[in-house]
Amino acid sequence: LAEVGHAAIEAGARTVNIPDTVGYTVPAEFDRLFRYLKEHVPGIDDITLSVHCHNDLGMAVANSLAAVGAGARQVECTINGIGERAGNCSLEEVVMALNTRAEFFDLHTNIETTKLYPTSRLVSSITGMHVPRNKAIVGENAFAHEAGIHQHGMLQHASTYEIMRPEDVGLNRSNLVLGKHSGRHAFRERVKELGFDLDDLETNRVFQEFKKLADKKKDVYDGDIEAIIMNADAATSGPWKLQELEVQTHTDQPATAAVTLLREDGTATTESARGDGPVAAAFQALEHATGVALVLRNFELHSASIGEDAQGEVTVTVDYDGQSYRGHGTSVDIVEAGCRACLEVMNRILRRQQSGGAGPGRPSPEQATI
Repeated sequence: LAEVGHAAIEAGARTVNIPDTVGYTVPAEFDRLFRYLKEHVPGIDDITLSVHCHNDLGMAVANSLAAVGAGARQVECTINGIGERAGNCSLEEVVMALNTRAEFFDLHTNIETTKLYPTSRLVSSITGMHVPRNKAIVGENAFAHEAGIHQHGMLQHASTYEIMRPEDVGLNRSNLVLGKHSGRHAFRERVKELGFDLDDLETNRVFQEFKKLADKKKDVYDGDIEAIIMNADAATSGPWKLQELEVQTHTDQPATAAVTLLREDGTATTESARGDGPVAAAFQALEHATGVALVLRNFELHSASIGEDAQGEVTVTVDYDGQSYRGHGTSVDIVEAGCRACLEVMNRILRRQQSGGAGPGRPSPEQATI
């Protein structure tokens, strides 16, 4: 390996990457490997030594940090640790490890840490890969303390059980934020605090969706606002918009659904269908109305916030004409959320057909690959 590295440097390489492509190594072993290379490869101090780790044994971050401690100065990593098989080294974990243990590593990055949580949410929304609650740094439970002794310690001094502040990664402590009487200025400030940078047009569009939501539920939480922002483009991009949805279900009988879609030119179309459940019936009605027949591969439902009236975030993965698509939708009605997710995909397909190519909107799964 030292000979190969030396040959690459002699040939003009300015960055040499040492990968653990199958996630097999362990930190002490990787540390020895990098120290050996630093000692035995001529010219290695004149190039950037890089590391690329996979997480098959759950040690991608630990191995990457071991390499950094032994001289690596570039870490190949991904937001939320997404990647092939068990994933790659997690960017936010490496960054916050270097940040939190600065006295140990004596190194820093130029990453703006307050953007970590918003970026994590954005990547999760685009890829449809939801972040586990117990995920380090950006998981919902990362800064939650349930044990009584932990709560007592937190009240006495936050650093007792909290080695990082939520604000450091862009997660604000305040959860309950706004209601139906909240104004545009308060909403805009809250959006900024959550790490989103919206122009006036985007703010106005998202604020209208917020007011609609506030009419349906008493309290609007940070997660609700994030869900609105993540899905704002999908909710407004045509050619079809969901105007009405009616669903009927009966025990031991097929469900029925009727949807009314509004076209960009103002004309409306109403179609109905039956299915094994309300989601199946609603999706069938959408297919009748749009003429786009999809094959549903996966349907995921997550709560955007807390409480019985929390918004449901639905991610659907579907096949159409040999290609895979993902759609996202939110609503306090989970069937409606599913319809919005399905309709987002249908609109994207129809726009592509109209333009003869990959029209605007959310990236396809291939484009969203990181």
